[in-house]
Amino acid sequence: MENKTNESLPPTKRLRTMSSLLLSWYKDHARTLPWREDPGPYRVWISEIMLQQTRIEAVKPYFSRFMEAFPDVPTLALADEDRLLKLWEGLGYYNRARNLKKAAQVMTELHDGQLPPSYEELLKLPGIGTYTAGAIASIAFGIPVPAVDGNVLRVISRVLASLDDVGKPAVKKQMESLLKEIMPRDDAGAFNQGLMEIGETICVPNGPPRCPECPLSPICLARIHNSQASIPVKAPKKPRRVENRTVLLILSGTDIAIEKRPDTGLLASLYQFPNLEGHLNRQEIHDFLESLGASPERIEPAGEARHVFSHVEWHMTGYLARLKGKIPSTYLAVGQEELRRKYPIPNAFSAYIKLLNRQL
Repeated sequence: MENKTNESLPPTKRLRTMSSLLLSWYKDHARTLPWREDPGPYRVWISEIMLQQTRIEAVKPYFSRFMEAFPDVPTLALADEDRLLKLWEGLGYYNRARNLKKAAQVMTELHDGQLPPSYEELLKLPGIGTYTAGAIASIAFGIPVPAVDGNVLRVISRVLASLDDVGKPAVKKQMESLLKEIMPRDDAGAFNQGLMEIGETICVPNGPPRCPECPLSPICLARIHNSQASIPVKAPKKPRRVENRTVLLILSGTDIAIEKRPDTGLLASLYQFPNLEGHLNRQEIHDFLESLGASPERIEPAGEARHVFSHVEWHMTGYLARLKGKIPSTYLAVGQEELRRKYPIPNAFSAYIKLLNRQL
């Protein structure tokens, strides 16, 4: 039979009880991760930005390459943007990388090339919100402030059996206040990382939580009431807008046509294969290439692909067009190795990159 005392604990007392359970568990179960081995402020910052919207296993090789290329704030502040974005290629959400450079420039100018040891000053830097500022402040500087992301919201919502919509900023703010009140003053970094760890490995977002493995199980109201499946509560997202596009893989010998996207908007400043609105047929593509002064020799299907962004989906159909002459001056003509090494191509075109690798 469940301990009825556990059911009647007020939220603050329940979370204080959670704290001791959490710290004890984290001490024995913390995963070994590259940025944890040396939790300096710069390394913590880079890892936290990379981990936004991205799985840990996917981040590991990116983190190692990034630290080798840009080992500190001053080198990042001077980074060539194309090189920076190329190193970020495949992680998505490229504004994260641009904001890293902007923040590094601010730190170079105002903070002697170091991350400021202040939650309030961290919040002023480009690309750093309350979660990231809390993570850096607590893990790197030991400042007792919470770091509340989606994982933490899910864990705390289940512990408290909260039916508040976690998508609302006011709910996040309320949970930040609760956690700030109860978090240990001398072990804030371990407390925050322990909550993140449970959210990533046990109280997971997809599929049922692994309650028998969870150290918070004795005081978790969602488990006690068997309501884990309905918590956290989040209003459904609006349907994404669908855009149909035709992607052109234009080849002349071993040269490939690419173009740079505009400096603002979706995938700003990245490079892409030429693409047109709508799903075009072979004749329409032939006419388009001729309008650019190109001489198509052969046009063949290159398959379909789909890519999901935050608010839009691209439904793509591709064509591979081999030309008799040069690639039109409208585009950049690059070799396969140059494309691989130098130009950042968004993940949206990954299916067509693979096809090119087979063709060339």
